[in-house]
Amino acid sequence: MKIVAATDPRATGQTGAGGTGMIDAQIVVIAKEPVAGRVKTRLTPPFTPAQAAHLAASALEDTLRAVAQVPVRHRILALDGLPGSWLPPGFVVISQRDGGLDERIAGAMADAHRLHPIPVMLIGMDTPQVTPELLTSSIQTLAEHEAVYGPAADGGFWLYGRRVPNPGTMLGVPMSRPDTGTVLLRRLRRECRTVALTPELADVDTAADAALVAAEAPWSRFAAMLEAMLEAMALPVTADVGR
Repeated sequence: MKIVAATDPRATGQTGAGGTGMIDAQIVVIAKEPVAGRVKTRLTPPFTPAQAAHLAASALEDTLRAVAQVPVRHRILALDGLPGSWLPPGFVVISQRDGGLDERIAGAMADAHRLHPIPVMLIGMDTPQVTPELLTSSIQTLAEHEAVYGPAADGGFWLYGRRVPNPGTMLGVPMSRPDTGTVLLRRLRRECRTVALTPELADVDTAADAALVAAEAPWSRFAAMLEAMLEAMALPVTADVGR
């Protein structure tokens, strides 16, 4: 089995996803409605549940706006909850299935492929630093490779795409563990002839993660929200927050 690396256009100085032809594929964002006490609970403390929910909403909005700029056929939000003002135009909203995270991811990809039988790439709401350029280059790899996989800094994954989804690949993968990504990638290597790898991204789980991600994307709504909150709390915007 061959492993190839998806190119990150940020390294070549490209800006924007403009000028790229329509990609015959779809992107699914899997997310929870940012309700206090239901999202980003590991940010509490130092943040209150309400503050954590505002950070989650900012991260989700950054993610959705990045996806909205990728020239794909369809954009789908697989949502646990109800949509709000953070949802930009151009998305079809579907409900997540019941079950654990592995079941919900597998279900979201299967449901999207049932709606539109074209390649599917799924991301979550924890990487507000993601750019349209990186998403575009990642999904373009599905034209030549059976799968694309985005490793996360904590051992998980931030992106998962298949030319033709196979729910069995995801079902049973242990979630929120240091070996989550290793288990999924091992399965992909067994099933697929070629797997494209994206650059690694950090996702936001803790306050320290939030500071690191905000530093990577100072232009983001997430970074602005975090800075405003920390200023109100008289705390510096550093990776030491929450440690």
